[in-house]
Amino acid sequence: MIIPPYLKKGDTIGIVCPAGYMPIKKVNTCISTLQSWGFKVEIGKTLGGKQKNYFSGTDDERLQDLQTMLDNKNIKAILCARGGYGVSRIIERINFTKFKQNPKWIIGFSDITVLHAHLNNQIKVASLHSPMAAAFNNNGFKNEYILSLKKSLTGLVNKYQCNTHTYNKLGKVQAELIGGNLALIAHLIGSKSSYKTNNKILFLEDVGEYLYNIDRMFIQLKRAGMLDNLKGLIIGKFSELKDTTSPFGTDVYSIINEHIKDYSYPICFDFPIGHVTENVALKIGVQYELNVSKHKVFLKEILN
Repeated sequence: MIIPPYLKKGDTIGIVCPAGYMPIKKVNTCISTLQSWGFKVEIGKTLGGKQKNYFSGTDDERLQDLQTMLDNKNIKAILCARGGYGVSRIIERINFTKFKQNPKWIIGFSDITVLHAHLNNQIKVASLHSPMAAAFNNNGFKNEYILSLKKSLTGLVNKYQCNTHTYNKLGKVQAELIGGNLALIAHLIGSKSSYKTNNKILFLEDVGEYLYNIDRMFIQLKRAGMLDNLKGLIIGKFSELKDTTSPFGTDVYSIINEHIKDYSYPICFDFPIGHVTENVALKIGVQYELNVSKHKVFLKEILN
């Protein structure tokens, strides 16, 4: 796996919207914060540009904007301002030739999971699952989760911990970390962008789903064999969930635990990653150590 160069002061970060639309006013705090960190910022045409229904432009416009950033050697990282939906509409048409010659950090989460998975499986370049532009607002730029993005971009090692959970399964492993949004990972099954999960630590999170659909997607992952040979599993935050008129009858972590309780590898629940404030930066394609103990859960990057 290729690890892109870490950033130094004076380097340029490009900001694009390869999926949903985002007005520029919601990105101003993000831009000023990146500049205060010592980076230059280049804004893509899709950020605050012409909205095309749900999207930040037509498929062609979003593709061209992202492609321009990927091909530009002076851009050292690309921050996707938001997710939403849309990357899977253009992923097959992205040309990664110049990107592979000059790899850079691709930053984001949610719908950006499509890019992370494709980069991991097809391009073999590490990427950064992390908060995006809106998380900087309302003083978010001061919190530890946004600061974990800064540390990750500059090559500092993040070490995370969280509390124990009733459903945790104890153990300590080292392996390559992959993961992202459950709905997108399930969506990619059967495509060439789908993650290869054998001997990996997988993390999962989601937002706004019906409880029955969480159940269905875990069944899909199981039937596809994606949970069989993991080294470890991290269950993050599942927020803003919905239920049907006839209730599903149980909470989300109980739904998930029903599907994974018989696996023997270490498992932790309620890790600080997801569509919430508590969303740490994680390097996809990089080696991590997961330690699920009786008293705490620890996750740290392993230096190469």
